Amino acid sequence: MKFFTISSIALFGSAAAFAPSPATNTRSPMTATNMVATESEFYIDQNRRNLMNLILVGSAAVTVGGLAVPYALFFVPPGAGGGSGSTPAKDALGNELFAKEYLASKKPGDHSLAQGLKGDATYLIVKEDGTLEDFGLNAICTHLGCVVPWSAANNKFMCPCHGSQYDTSGAVVRGPAPLPLALAHLDVDESGKILFSPWTETDFRTDGKPWWT
Repeated sequence: MKFFTISSIALFGSAAAFAPSPATNTRSPMTATNMVATESEFYIDQNRRNLMNLILVGSAAVTVGGLAVPYALFFVPPGAGGGSGSTPAKDALGNELFAKEYLASKKPGDHSLAQGLKGDATYLIVKEDGTLEDFGLNAICTHLGCVVPWSAANNKFMCPCHGSQYDTSGAVVRGPAPLPLALAHLDVDESGKILFSPWTETDFRTDGKPWWT
């Protein structure tokens, strides 16, 4: 009996030696200070957030505006450059032309180019009495768009590209040009400035509607 008791105690002690020790938590608990510090790293204050939103919206507005404005202006008729839809006639250097000075430098029958409506090359015509004709002629050939020079020797406009010819009023006298040269009104204002304005009424050469309007 005594032997059995000693054997039991020895067996229990051996088993206890191989039993796992209770698990211990080796991690140190996160302190309240560390938690606050971690949260603050990811926090963006409201003022900074508003500023970032404004920058984003502003950038988008500039981009959209840069695209929208030219698109909208495409549908707006170009300004005439003067009062009542008029455009000042200009020389090759962009200087405005005045009737008195211009006529003093030209002879009767002169046909010289000036910048007209939309900057198109336009003939100013000096009549035999030394005054300006009340219309200007667009120098662009109605065939394929060449600039038509005036031939004083032949007393007509003669296109060097394909042989089209126009009389002193710009009416076609020889093809292949299908239409007369476009007209523009010519006036002189109170200051003596030469002005062009759109011709929208009947074309006196064809008695029809102007093809350029």
